[in-house]
Amino acid sequence: MGGGLNRWSFFGASNIASALKRSGNQFVTMLPMLIGVVLLIGLFNALVPAESLASLFTGNAILDTLWGACFGSILAGNPVNSYVIGGELLKRGVSLFAVTALIITWVTVGLVQLPAEMAALGKRFALLRNAICFILSIPIALLAVVTLNIIVG
Repeated sequence: MGGGLNRWSFFGASNIASALKRSGNQFVTMLPMLIGVVLLIGLFNALVPAESLASLFTGNAILDTLWGACFGSILAGNPVNSYVIGGELLKRGVSLFAVTALIITWVTVGLVQLPAEMAALGKRFALLRNAICFILSIPIALLAVVTLNIIVG
């Protein structure tokens, strides 16, 4: 081979150091958010008794999915947070239908951000987009869990 770049030069020490530095910076940026989620989950566990969740999420696939979609729409946020919160809800006995709907709407529907979205993209578009995402989240969550159950057996 000639004096050109080696095909492995991409993995040089400077590139690895740069990637590690960027990853470290990203972790430091996300750390306050992750700490907030952990504290929020601790507060949730202390203030919301398991009986309340059991009375709300009864095990009915359609109702649990609808409730999960409602909560996800109201509590919109970052996908990373939804996974942590979803895992905690599963540990507390909330159905996978509800958690799946919550995660889908958490990311796609944003009632909290709706005023800003309407200002930026127009009222009609923002309302229509959020309504479509909410409506579609329910069959998507149902199909996702049913598909998972078929695959896992």
